[in-house]
Amino acid sequence: MENLNRKYIYPALAKHLQINENCVLATVVETHGSTPQKPGSSAIFGVDGLLEGTVGGGNVEFIIQKKAAEALKTKKSGYYRFDLNNEIDAEDSVICGGGMNILVDATPEKHLPVFSALTKSLKKRVPGVLVTMAGTDSQGNFEIEWFWVEKDNTELIDSRFDTGLKQEINAMFEKSEKGKFAEIVRHTSPQFEDNYVFLESIVPLPRLLIAGAGHVGKVLAHIGKLLDFEVTVWDDRAEYANYENIPDADHLLSGNLADTLGKITPGADTFIVIVTRGHKNDSEVLKQFISTGTGYIGMIGSRKKIVQVREQFIKEGWATAEQWDKIHAPIGLNINSKTVQEIAVSIAAQLVQERYRLYNENE
Repeated sequence: MENLNRKYIYPALAKHLQINENCVLATVVETHGSTPQKPGSSAIFGVDGLLEGTVGGGNVEFIIQKKAAEALKTKKSGYYRFDLNNEIDAEDSVICGGGMNILVDATPEKHLPVFSALTKSLKKRVPGVLVTMAGTDSQGNFEIEWFWVEKDNTELIDSRFDTGLKQEINAMFEKSEKGKFAEIVRHTSPQFEDNYVFLESIVPLPRLLIAGAGHVGKVLAHIGKLLDFEVTVWDDRAEYANYENIPDADHLLSGNLADTLGKITPGADTFIVIVTRGHKNDSEVLKQFISTGTGYIGMIGSRKKIVQVREQFIKEGWATAEQWDKIHAPIGLNINSKTVQEIAVSIAAQLVQERYRLYNENE
């Protein structure tokens, strides 16, 4: 089973467009000084207002929503600058202090195939670069084009983009970094406005695999989603591994371990948390993943139990001492946690700590 909820807004946009919903996409493309959102932050607006995402909240979002409402009627896209001290205005307004430049696409439905292709890539955990070209043509119309580029899609890169832009795109591929956003201003002839190219690095969210859909697993799935993980929860009991019990999971698996969770090939961006019911399947899950290249494995349990499991794993040849030393057991940071919620918080804190450690090592 899959939940279509995603942290990136583009799959949500594709979903709205597939049902022919009239909507507008607004994206923060540049900021100045202190701002509530950073480049790449996006929001979808429909006839009833905000549908998904955010471009800043409060007064910023209220004014952008008015622009979006106009765009829904006129189907005219635009590039706007918002002065946090004043009002939103046209492109040539003066920025004083903090400010945001926001691109409003009034006709995203024209590029539904692009957003659908991006969504498919994310489901396959394939990174890419979203390219947005925007500018005013000779007739004074502000036009926007979107392109989805995977690393191996050299045909599109070679046929559509010039040498300088290809170099910028390839530079993003060299170091795939979630949320990296770049603006390229292209000066045209004196008669026309500048044209813009925006590049956004789209990287699959780090994967959190939770073995166990009990109390701790349920709370951790919720927190993990808030912390920008793609959350998969497995349990051998279907009555626990369902969206009524765990609504925040992206994926739910139940049944035989080897045929479900065991089919997943973890990578360096995979974080595995083992909290099965009564620790019944803890060792089996650990055996499945301890020798893989996963970035993090943590297992719940008392120190006495962990010592016993370690001895068994090494004695049976299921793991080397070096492999075991990489396991976080007992799991979580020591915050003197007692309740289910506190235990989940301690685990989540360790996940964040290890995520930053792993990313810093790869820089």
